[in-house]
Order: sequence, then structure tokens, then C-alpha cells
Amino acid sequence: MAGRRRAWSIGAVGLVLLLPLAGCGGTPADSTRTEVQHLLDRRSAALLHHDETAYGATGARTEYTRLRALPLASWRYRVTEVHRTGSGATADADLSYRVAGYDRAPVDARRTLTLRRTADGRWYVTADRAARDAGQQLWDQGAVTAVKGAHSLVLGTGPTTAGLRGYARLADRAVPAVSRVWGAGWARHVVVLVPRSLDGMAGLLGSPAANYRGIAAVTTGEAGGSGQAPADRVVVNPEAYAILGDLGKQVVLTHETTHVATRAQTTAATPLWLSEGFADWIGYLGTGRTPTEAAPELTRTVQDGHAPTALPTDKDFGFTSAPAELARAYEGGWLACRMIAERWGTARLDAFYRAVGAHQQRAGAVEEALKKVLGTTTEAFTEQWREYVREQLTPTE
Repeated sequence: MAGRRRAWSIGAVGLVLLLPLAGCGGTPADSTRTEVQHLLDRRSAALLHHDETAYGATGARTEYTRLRALPLASWRYRVTEVHRTGSGATADADLSYRVAGYDRAPVDARRTLTLRRTADGRWYVTADRAARDAGQQLWDQGAVTAVKGAHSLVLGTGPTTAGLRGYARLADRAVPAVSRVWGAGWARHVVVLVPRSLDGMAGLLGSPAANYRGIAAVTTGEAGGSGQAPADRVVVNPEAYAILGDLGKQVVLTHETTHVATRAQTTAATPLWLSEGFADWIGYLGTGRTPTEAAPELTRTVQDGHAPTALPTDKDFGFTSAPAELARAYEGGWLACRMIAERWGTARLDAFYRAVGAHQQRAGAVEEALKKVLGTTTEAFTEQWREYVREQLTPTE
């Protein structure tokens, strides 16, 4: 993000007089920015080399203590602007960091650092926090605990190490389960973030907590798969997750792991009924759950005589939707993918998903994939889905 340039309110003559005084070092503001950049470079090097003494010489040790367990491959600040405040300053900076073994490229975060100048003229960091309107990082919420599984890295600030191992066990089952269906053409590991509370989850996502109440987990990442993006993060809502049974917890982590695996083939052309339905379809594979058990809200609607007439829209999946409405959207997408797998086969479902995501834009993407991969039309597919929903969710005599 480009920094704002300082507006100088002096005339041309004054500027000419000041230039020789600045010399080759530039303006005072440039000098301060350079000094702060050098300070943060030393701070970053100390963190990467696990040199707490050197880190402490650059400022407060809070972040060092909180980050001690995080396996870092890189960590660097780029100062974008410095604001002097008497004997102190605040600095806007872009932080780039990479978790060793998991991130293909650095994760970017906007930070605001508070600094003070010591009596001998050295700058000293007193605070490092998320920039305004930027999401928090996990260490902003406390000391990070790390548990490494066979296919997972679980990072938490609230649960005990034993509790985090439970997440790792489920994630380690999810990764091979997804690979059996989707194939091995993805990273085949997952990073799970477990904050202390719903508010902590919302802080990481930079959105109001109300948006995620009742949502057990979400996956962040770059849609479209440039291949240069860092690993996705599965962010858990510990409050909603805790009320799930063992099967529900496994389904949730397998669902989110599916999003990680399919991210490169999930684009703006992919409707949410397909991406969420496919993730649920893999999540429920092998669980033995019947349609009425896995789709209770849609079952009630159908049995009340109000079967859906159209596939769920993207708007139906909004986190601000009523819980029952949101549940019906997920269930409807799941049944659509389940129907494709049953009637056309799992290989065709896989090919259909990839074909939709490969389209350049949303318009025509599903229609073209339906025709080329499944040999049907939107109208015929929707009618088949409506009948399938009624058939699967209506009790037999």
C-alpha cells in the first residue's frame, strides 16, 4: 500500500535554502523512516535467530514471548510511513512472514508500531499491533502454542496443548480422506488456528463476532490458485465447535480441509452451492449419515410441504442469514453434489467441479460444465435436483 506523501507548506525559496542542509541523507522524515526500518530489520533477525537478548535491545519482548513456538521461515517489515509525535513516533508497516513447511509464499499483514526515542537517540519499539481495519494475527491475542501433526499444524492461544492435539488428530484424518477423493495435487497439509473465543475468531477475520455465531469454522485463502499464495488457514470458532459431537467435529475439519485442497480450482466462477456442497459431500463420506440425519432443516421444510424450487444462491450462504436458512443452503448444496456422485459417478463430480472453476467468469460456467461434463441442461439438472430432494427427504410408507 502506497504511503501518503507529506505536504510541505513552504515556498520555492525556502525549499532551495533547505535542500543543502538536508545533504545526501534526505529529509528528516526520510531519516527517521530509515532509522526505524533498520531497527525493525534487527528486530526481525533477532526473532528468526531466537536471540531474545538482541530482540529485547530493540524494544518490548511481548511479541517474542508470544511467537516463541511459531516455526518461522521468514519475517520482515517494510515501513511505509512514520508519524513523529514529540519524542516518539508511530510507524505503519507491511509485515510479511512465512511459516516453515506450510506457507508457499509469505503471509502479508498490515501493522502499526509505536516507538519512543531513548536519551541517547535510539529508537525503541513499545507496541506492535494490527493496523486499523486490518485483522489481528493469532499472537495479538496471546502466546501461541503449536502442535504439529502428521499432516497438520495447529496453532492456538486458548486451549491446552492436549486440546490442540485433538484438533491435530482430526485434521490428520481429514487430509488423507480428502486426498482419496480429490487426488494428491495439493499441499496435503492444513494449518488450523484455534483462538480463545468467538471474539478471538472474529478478530482474526476482521469482522463482527455476530457474523460467525453458530459457525464452527471458516477457511481463509486466495481463490483461484495463483500457486504463489501462502497456505490457507482454517479458523475455528471454539464455542460452536465445542458443542459438536465427535462425528460433527470430524465432518467440520474434513469440510474445511476440502476447501484447502480445492482452492486452486475454486474461482469466482464457482457458485457457493457447489463449493460448499462439495466440501460437505466429502465431509460426510463414509460417516453412514442418512440424508434426513445430515439435512434436518431441509427435511423439515420438505415434510411441511415447502420443498425448494431452485438451487441455493450465493446470498443464501451469507453468515448473517438466519441459522435455519443458512443450514438449508448447505444441505441443498450437499444433496446436489450427492446426486451427481450417485447418478453420474464421483469422477464426473470431480470433473464438473474443476470445469466450473476453470471458466473465466460466473456467467455460463455452470451451464457449460453441465453440458460438457454431465450432458444435461440447467433446467433439467434443477428439476432432477428438486425431485431428488423430495425423494431423499420424504419418509416412505
